[in-house]
Amino acid sequence: MRSDPGLYHYWPYEDRPKISWPGGARVAFWVAPNIEFYELDPAVNPHRKAWPKPVPDVHGYATRDYGNRVGHMRLMNLLDKYGVRGSISLSTALCDHHPEIIAMCRDRDWEFFSHGIYNTRYVYGMSEAQEREVIEAAMATILEHTGKPCAGYLAPALTHTEHTLDLFAEAGGIYTCDLFHDDQPTPVRVRSGEKFISVPYSLEMNDTIVYVANKIEPRRYGEMLKANFDRLYAEGADNPVVMCIPLHAYQVSHPHRLRAFEEALEYITGHSDVWVTTGREIAEHWIANHYDAAVADIEARGATS
Repeated sequence: MRSDPGLYHYWPYEDRPKISWPGGARVAFWVAPNIEFYELDPAVNPHRKAWPKPVPDVHGYATRDYGNRVGHMRLMNLLDKYGVRGSISLSTALCDHHPEIIAMCRDRDWEFFSHGIYNTRYVYGMSEAQEREVIEAAMATILEHTGKPCAGYLAPALTHTEHTLDLFAEAGGIYTCDLFHDDQPTPVRVRSGEKFISVPYSLEMNDTIVYVANKIEPRRYGEMLKANFDRLYAEGADNPVVMCIPLHAYQVSHPHRLRAFEEALEYITGHSDVWVTTGREIAEHWIANHYDAAVADIEARGATS
């Protein structure tokens, strides 16, 4: 049995040092569109099949292509309407395959963070050197095509090795979306000793989990988003929190689904005391203002695991 990787201590939610977001906000709210590229016939990884059907899985491929051809434009226009800058979880191969999408998002000052190169290439079974090459190549592509260094990471298809976060931190990253374990940013221990954190990214609010895994109808998804926000907004009066909505344009942007999301977006952004922001801005603010106090509080509690 593998030991605990020791990425973070147990740090109970109650009585933590209080966070302050810009403008006195209760909730730091960010939207993370996953803009991905899938290969029709990817290299085989023995640990996981890329497609549920034999290659070529035309239906699976074409469904995802709909997101890049149609769905993204629809979603981008909707986020514009409510003043939301997306934080793109980017398959960096998109920079070569669909540079027009990169240009549209760059012109809107959206954030780009790494989601690997292709969402059909998994890191399971990679050596440390192989994974480092993939991480650094994706970060270099983001810098080349956007002019800004990559700050955040969501592993391609949520696949990891025991070295993933160490390698990303060593390449200059400052936050991960891969831990799913809290409603506030938290320190993450990496072997370099650099300041590195988890920024909350909710699988529960992720449209693919909602629509594909949990088979929830659009109207109910909209209700879930509002209920999630209401709870966080109430708790944020005492100690501010983070809400993330992760999206995929081949899921949420179908004509019959988008209105439910728009109603939730209008509801959330219509509240006062909400900081509508990006993953990078949350990470930079929290590291600059709260990281040291958080580490000191964890140590004062005598956390050992």
